[in-house]
Amino acid sequence: MNPKITNGSGGMLIAFVLAALACGPAATVAIAQGKTDVSGKWLFQVETSAGSGSPVMTFKQDGEMVTGTYEGQLGTAPLKGTVKGQSITFTFMGNAQGETVDVMYEGTVDQDSMKGTLKIAGDAVTGTFTAKRQ
Repeated sequence: MNPKITNGSGGMLIAFVLAALACGPAATVAIAQGKTDVSGKWLFQVETSAGSGSPVMTFKQDGEMVTGTYEGQLGTAPLKGTVKGQSITFTFMGNAQGETVDVMYEGTVDQDSMKGTLKIAGDAVTGTFTAKRQ
């Protein structure tokens, strides 16, 4: 195929679309991944088997890597995780009644909102969350 074939004003557009299709789905995924940025302050609504809460998370993103701070009923703690496409996973060590517990959040990001699940101390406490960027 000759990409310079034209049939009026739309010929070059057709050649561009065909060239983009030749790159395959990997290029599309890479473009989509570049658009998800969770940097900033987020207000969470958490429902667990042990109760509910409204923690605040502040994220800083560098590529797929995420760092930040959790502030809520489990104290204040540094967090770290990843964002891949629209999926986010992050963990931190919280304080539950004087005991250190591991906390894991997994969810999906849709621009200025998130939703997903969380686990505290393995599967001892499980729940769901929603979040909005502030």
